[in-house]
Amino acid sequence: MKSKTILLKNLSDTRELAKILLRCWLEENKKKNSNWLICLSGELGSGKTAFTKALAKELGVEGVVNSPTFVIMKRYFSKKHKKYSLYHFDCYRISEAGEVLDLGFEEILRGENNIIVIEWPEKIKKILPQNRLNLKFEVIDENIRRISIG
Repeated sequence: MKSKTILLKNLSDTRELAKILLRCWLEENKKKNSNWLICLSGELGSGKTAFTKALAKELGVEGVVNSPTFVIMKRYFSKKHKKYSLYHFDCYRISEAGEVLDLGFEEILRGENNIIVIEWPEKIKKILPQNRLNLKFEVIDENIRRISIG
């Protein structure tokens, strides 16, 4: 995907972005069993978790999806697309990449049909593969976010 910048003016726009990105990836992955790594960077309150919640909803995850700040990683199952699992990592509180490795990160990356969302990827950049979708969230004002996709 070429690098692109868009403005999200509300949560509805965030849900639409998640829906479009998921639909594109599902179409691309139809005959494969690959993983999808999405790295979300940006300051606190910039919309990273809101995007993850929207993605989970579009995927068909039921129940509450929230940031795994203290447990670092949570796994969710899709009711709509049963073969997919959503792994949500929040690396804000980790001090070294090894903490994520201890949670089975490498196995998750090698698995099949995993959608892996990482908040604060800069904390573990030395162990991230090059094949990933990077989304950078910037606060423009109380409601508007600029998202750089690349």
